[in-house]
Amino acid sequence: MSRFLIASVLLACSSIAYAQYSPVSSHNQKGKIFVYWGWNRASYTQSNIHFKGQEYDFTLKSVVAKDRPTRFTARYFNPAKMTIPQYNFRIGYFITPEFSLSFGFDHMKYVMKQDQTVNITGQISGSGTEYDRVYQNEPIKLTGDFLKFEHTNGLNYLNIELRRMHNLLDERKLRVKNIELNIFEGAGVGILYPKTDVTLLNFDENDQWHIAGYGMNLVGGLNVTFFKHFFIQAEMKGGYINMPDILTTNFPQDHASQHFFFFQGNTNLGVIFKL
Repeated sequence: MSRFLIASVLLACSSIAYAQYSPVSSHNQKGKIFVYWGWNRASYTQSNIHFKGQEYDFTLKSVVAKDRPTRFTARYFNPAKMTIPQYNFRIGYFITPEFSLSFGFDHMKYVMKQDQTVNITGQISGSGTEYDRVYQNEPIKLTGDFLKFEHTNGLNYLNIELRRMHNLLDERKLRVKNIELNIFEGAGVGILYPKTDVTLLNFDENDQWHIAGYGMNLVGGLNVTFFKHFFIQAEMKGGYINMPDILTTNFPQDHASQHFFFFQGNTNLGVIFKL
């Protein structure tokens, strides 16, 4: 994936370097629709995870997690398999010459690092395992027989963003033939709709999609548009996720909660056109 990002940036830079310049009129995106598909790498801050159910109520502190990228192969472009990697989809409309309103689906993956040691506070009873007891901020190793915790299908962030795009060449009274070079920034809010894979002690997992919480984010990046309608876009996105209602087991009253900050690095391919 990193090789693809580097190649994309080099392609954009090479195109600009060999293009011819001439004066240009004002850039106007109003009324245009854009659609893109891309791929992300994500990272997360440590978080406290609180588990609560009929027979347990405990908190794991400073839990470490990472994403789970899929090796870059032809499946990234295979319609039957393109939703397996970590991906981003977005469709938007320019409501003014510079501002767009868009809806996006960010499919991240969140995987708790197995066998890490964290501190636990709370109590577990009735599981019939060696873990049934009271804990007072003491270390515990997160082995597979105690807990597996993943948002791998996935950490789905459905969001609405307001973005502003600036044409860098317009600002310098220049044109690159058949190429537009833009920067953009924006902010968004949305909901988290994960399908969480949880194995907790000897309880059966729930394994259902569920609205678990909300998120908010800032975004910025570089857009290179070719022949007015095709673009490649590099994004950096960071934000906050709060999920107070994560499904864990088949018991409806059982749930987990956590909140953390996230960061994405994205590469997107898209089209833009006017209605």
